[in-house]
Amino acid sequence: MNLPACNIFGINEAGCDEAGRGCLAGPVFAAAVILPDDFHHTLLNDSKKLTERRREMLRPIIEREAIAWGVGIVTAAEIDEINILNASILAMHRALDALDVIPGAISVDGNRFKPYRNIPHTTFIKGDGRFGNIAAASILAKTHRDEYMTQLHEQFPVYGWNINKGYPTKYHRESILENGPSPFHRMTFAGVRIGR
Repeated sequence: MNLPACNIFGINEAGCDEAGRGCLAGPVFAAAVILPDDFHHTLLNDSKKLTERRREMLRPIIEREAIAWGVGIVTAAEIDEINILNASILAMHRALDALDVIPGAISVDGNRFKPYRNIPHTTFIKGDGRFGNIAAASILAKTHRDEYMTQLHEQFPVYGWNINKGYPTKYHRESILENGPSPFHRMTFAGVRIGR
């Protein structure tokens, strides 16, 4: 699939997306990616439509070929404090902060965003399946978060984060009931509160 780079407003438009919004544990990650206008890859698509192997294959290509890319993280404790919607937007702002190029505009997956440094932005429902820069951001957010949760699994193996990455699978929910929540669980989330 050859998704067009999203350059509605002009040069160096950053695509933004997040990963981990629906999880019970771990941070929410977001990425911001500025792609060259001529960037194309036949596999580039919404990260949810790609296998893990293809996401991992695309990650170094995106990181190498992008004009700029950045990843932002908001912790579980911060999520509990400001709620997941605000945390997702904050993670995207932090990803934009990590860019070494100031974007001319911002394109965001979804329908909610808060202004960032007076840079024009547009939201797109299912934008990660429509525009290359948002798809690239979805891949980086997902792969960086999965890597983090796999590492975190070594400290807390009872929850199976190497497999479920913190999402509310049956095994994960049962592990919370049996073992209680970890310091990395989102304590305000219903599936975690039940386990307390």
